[in-house]
Amino acid sequence: MLATILVACAGTPNTPPSAGSDVQQSAPPSPSTAAPTPTPDPVALKANVKNGASKVKVDTLVSVAASAGTLTKVTLSYTNKDRKGRTQRGTVAGKISKDRTRWTASDRLEPAAAYKLISVGKNQANQPSTVTTTFRTQNLTLAEQTYPTLYPLKGSQVGVGMPVIVTFDVPVKNRREFEKNLHVTSSPAQEGSWHWYHSREVRFRPKNYWKPGTKVTVAANINGLNAGGGIYGQLSKKTHFTVGRSMITKINLSTDVAKVYRNGKFVRRIYVSGGKPGWQTRSGVKLIMDKLYTTRMTNQMIGAREEYDLRVKYAMRITSSGEFLHAAPWNAGHFGRRNASHGCVGMSTGDAAWLFHRTLIGDPVITTGTSRGMEHGNGYSDWNMSYAKYKKGSAL
Repeated sequence: MLATILVACAGTPNTPPSAGSDVQQSAPPSPSTAAPTPTPDPVALKANVKNGASKVKVDTLVSVAASAGTLTKVTLSYTNKDRKGRTQRGTVAGKISKDRTRWTASDRLEPAAAYKLISVGKNQANQPSTVTTTFRTQNLTLAEQTYPTLYPLKGSQVGVGMPVIVTFDVPVKNRREFEKNLHVTSSPAQEGSWHWYHSREVRFRPKNYWKPGTKVTVAANINGLNAGGGIYGQLSKKTHFTVGRSMITKINLSTDVAKVYRNGKFVRRIYVSGGKPGWQTRSGVKLIMDKLYTTRMTNQMIGAREEYDLRVKYAMRITSSGEFLHAAPWNAGHFGRRNASHGCVGMSTGDAAWLFHRTLIGDPVITTGTSRGMEHGNGYSDWNMSYAKYKKGSAL
């Protein structure tokens, strides 16, 4: 009898309880008691500029961050007045990050402008949200903005020595920040460096002369950029140019002979006359800066006592201080013999015309044979220092 009770209490794993058993089965939960599906949080869109803000600095790069979701679209538009009081409208481009959680504007802001920022995003359930932010930027006078001028001009063809020149009408104190936003790209690529001549001018030259045929693009992305001292970049500018064939003129004023080389090959010998004692022509590497079919030259222009007033043909400027290559038929008896000018290099009208019609702005003119050297910054003097020294003039 005892054995029977033990078997009945233990049972077997596969034996269901009998109908009269005290063991109760638990019923499965009813659908009404299941846990509810959580509602996803809406996407949060936050700009780095507060809604309703005023006097926002123009060097601000507007951005929008998304959390608990992603960005689908961001637009930044503005209105302001031009100098004549006419309403202008514009938009600022930008990029969304790969994970679509951040948008950043591609440019800084315009002064005295009303901006509207519309940010659109969605949460994990693809539910959209839109946030609109409006703000105004600081007002700036022209004296508080610096305007860039780029040279060479767009589409021009230049000589192999031509530097890129960027000038500013208001001084730049924050040179490092400005230089980081100046970009030169060339095809084929060539190493080069910027060099600050002063607070209103910075230049770029390659390590060696440009390769003939090089295509160069220059971008000064300084719009709204903080120049220091309460000054900001007025706008961004671009230029592009092509380097022509190599043409180098070598002038030896100890023999009064110039030799012209095109693509490395000697093409012409020209007998010349340079500056006489007291008016020595400078030795060094100069570049053709300007070309004038006819120009007037007087003694008052350079402070000479000997009076003259000449109409000079085929004048090619090579220094800011007034040195030219030009036709000088009045000095014909001195060509190839002695130096008799007030600093310019004269030659026959035929030779001057031949050279004039074949030179480009930026062609090197290398002068030797005198004891007077080139001053730093006197014209396009960029090649009168080593590349290592030139690089030291960079702010980076």
